[in-house]
Amino acid sequence: MDPVIIVGAGPVGLALSLALAAQGVPSVVLDEGTGKEEPRPARSVVLRADMAAMVERLGCTTLRDEGVRWIGWRGMRRRQEVRRLTLDLGLGGTEEWSEDPDAPAAPAAPLHIPQHALARGLRDAISRQKLIRLVTESRLDTIEQDKDGVVAHTRGPEGTWWRGSHLVGCDGARSTVRKLLGIRFPGRTAVERHAVAALRTELPWPGEALLHRQPPWRGAAEEITARPLPDGVWRIDWLLPPRGDLVTPDALVARIRETLAGWCEGVTPPYELIDTGVHTLHHRLARRWRVDRVLLAGDAAHLLGAVGTQGLDEGLRDVDNLAWKLAHTWHHGGSDRLLDSYQSERRTAVATRLRAADQSLPVLRGGGGLRTYLPGAGRGHDALLTDGHVGRGPLGAPPAYPHSPLAPEYTEGQTPVGTPAGAPVEDVRVTAPDGTTVRLRDRLGQGRLLVLLVAPGTGVWDRRHWRTAGVMPRLEEAVDALPVKAEVLVTEAYPGAPAHAVLLVRPDGHLVAAFSGVRPEELYAAADAARGGEATDPEPAEEVPVGSDRTADMH
Repeated sequence: MDPVIIVGAGPVGLALSLALAAQGVPSVVLDEGTGKEEPRPARSVVLRADMAAMVERLGCTTLRDEGVRWIGWRGMRRRQEVRRLTLDLGLGGTEEWSEDPDAPAAPAAPLHIPQHALARGLRDAISRQKLIRLVTESRLDTIEQDKDGVVAHTRGPEGTWWRGSHLVGCDGARSTVRKLLGIRFPGRTAVERHAVAALRTELPWPGEALLHRQPPWRGAAEEITARPLPDGVWRIDWLLPPRGDLVTPDALVARIRETLAGWCEGVTPPYELIDTGVHTLHHRLARRWRVDRVLLAGDAAHLLGAVGTQGLDEGLRDVDNLAWKLAHTWHHGGSDRLLDSYQSERRTAVATRLRAADQSLPVLRGGGGLRTYLPGAGRGHDALLTDGHVGRGPLGAPPAYPHSPLAPEYTEGQTPVGTPAGAPVEDVRVTAPDGTTVRLRDRLGQGRLLVLLVAPGTGVWDRRHWRTAGVMPRLEEAVDALPVKAEVLVTEAYPGAPAHAVLLVRPDGHLVAAFSGVRPEELYAAADAARGGEATDPEPAEEVPVGSDRTADMH
């Protein structure tokens, strides 16, 4: 069978190729550029903990060396500190806030990394993969589809026809794929503008990120954000007026000096300016994300990033959602419902995020009015912005898919647990089939369902005994009979789950359903729903090495 064609070699396209390779699916990545990443420290990205873990599973090693997990988050307004989070580098956190000491715990620390370092790490991982062919200086020209696949023509030194089973456009905001499909991309232009600088200096909050609203010094921006990077480097963003003047070098240096002095008791500390830029944020959402065998992902499908939302993080969530569905279809055939669910789930989630950001902007950037004098108004605005930056609330929390087309019908055997159906599961410790103890997150992304048994006490039992005792034999028999591959995992406890509960988890970590005990028929029905029902092409796909004649030439 032909490989998947991926157009675009940014982090989303590279990650998709690796996610498919992890599930045995070959791909050809068409890179319009030369394959070299220009170092730009001022162009950095923030990944939530679950997406950073996904990228690490794909073999990207630069996250540990060139990324920073914030140990804390500070919120300041004028001259006062109004909010402080002590972020946990693992699974949770604590919060210190003078006005509300009982506020909920913070999520796991986000990861901050220069985008060029992330892309380089993904390319290095690709260089170790035999199922991925990366073709540079290849500009997409045309796309043609038929009932069996997709044909793409490229211009460049290796300009040729490429034949694929599917094609995914990961080619950015000006996506050629989207334009060739005639898909509209409505939205708002220049929602926010930021002057950006990467500089090496010492600030009073090593390892912590800062959001400073309404700084007290003269000529300051309405909002300033500082985020640490490795080797003493900081990325600092100044929110600019919507229709402000151009940011000249002299004006930017003046901003840097005023800001550093304002944070360091009136004295500008020594600093080394490394990189600068102006970051303009747009909010747009493609009308369609799938046209038969062609799909969109990342900035080709959506643009967001205002008030703390993270565009690349959402693009990687597209990858996490799409890869296992595309891999199942490639290997086994798939119903239209399975691939349609990608658009249904992800487009709805991004639209919800965009709606929350657009509704927040008039309140956060309104520039005054009586509402700003209401008790608690400033505090609520600070909390909303912080939530977007650290990954919780309507602007930042991982998406759930409660109304997914892949959701099974409710049955009496289902039981509520701490995770609602369609939401991401908790990253609990589990015992794998080989007897090793790992995190649940480590078993994701392998193209199979996970069946998690909650069995208190198993941690102190000899595995040879509990695997043949109690409900385990019946559960393993039920899992062997499922219509798709699945792996049995065991955990001592899961939040809100009773003993002997059985959780069915998708390959991307979202909960399908939870059952009170082993219920083979209901488990089968839920697994069948999760795969989108019976495949339209049940014959398994023939694996074809990348680079063979069939992957490079049109027949």
